[in-house]
Amino acid sequence: MNNEQLPVSLICIDAFADRPFSGNPAAVCLLDRPAEAQWMQQLAAEINLSETAFVRPEGDGFELRWFTPTVEVNLCGHATLASACALWELDRVESSQPIEFYTKSGTLVARRQGDWIELDFPAKMVRETDPPPALLAALSVAPTFVGSDGTDYLLEVESEAIVGQLQPNFRQLATLPVRGIIVTSRSSPPYDFVSRFFAPGSGIDEDPVTGSAHCCLATFWQPRLNKSEFLAYQASPRGGTVRVKLVGDRVYLGGKAIPVWQGNLLVPLSS
Repeated sequence: MNNEQLPVSLICIDAFADRPFSGNPAAVCLLDRPAEAQWMQQLAAEINLSETAFVRPEGDGFELRWFTPTVEVNLCGHATLASACALWELDRVESSQPIEFYTKSGTLVARRQGDWIELDFPAKMVRETDPPPALLAALSVAPTFVGSDGTDYLLEVESEAIVGQLQPNFRQLATLPVRGIIVTSRSSPPYDFVSRFFAPGSGIDEDPVTGSAHCCLATFWQPRLNKSEFLAYQASPRGGTVRVKLVGDRVYLGGKAIPVWQGNLLVPLSS
């Protein structure tokens, strides 16, 4: 078998999950050489999960790119968590060693902390903004706050019951010029806040657990709850728990990850 025929390894991991078939599933494609963006996009569309991560050794770490079924994104938390889990699970990196990922959002670091994995991500600030009519019409809510971090809209509503009962008009949401829409509220113990994340314009009606959304949820809730460490729950049908810690301009995201399936591609890598 020549080098062009070597199989490409794939592993699917449930991220921010404490049991199989919960949290957010991500496919991780382990590459040994560069691949064309079009090929990666086609594979992500074929797998049809909210994110497929492509990981390739580079220097002392790994290049990492993320694709939804329709677009490449600049930052993804759950697929980064899954990528770190994959590298440790498949013995590509010693389990005691941190992993550096080189991405379009800079260098991201993953570390093991017992059964949890902690990610070091950039914090994002939310600024209050006037909501476009299509946003409120699509969600059918009366928010107490509407803001943007430059990538997503963030809406605060009065209760976690409202968050859980949302039934958005995804076609209307898809017309908005943003990656996605975060809806959040305070929560009852043990959680500090809950959220949901909708991104039909990026090919995902509802993302089960969105690590990157917590980069702005951390800065949003810090002054409102007067604390910098949170236990958060993303209230999608699958659901998932995220530990969140805000330190300066960084957000540390903690979650568990569970490998679900593993295999090899039967089509060649296009590079």
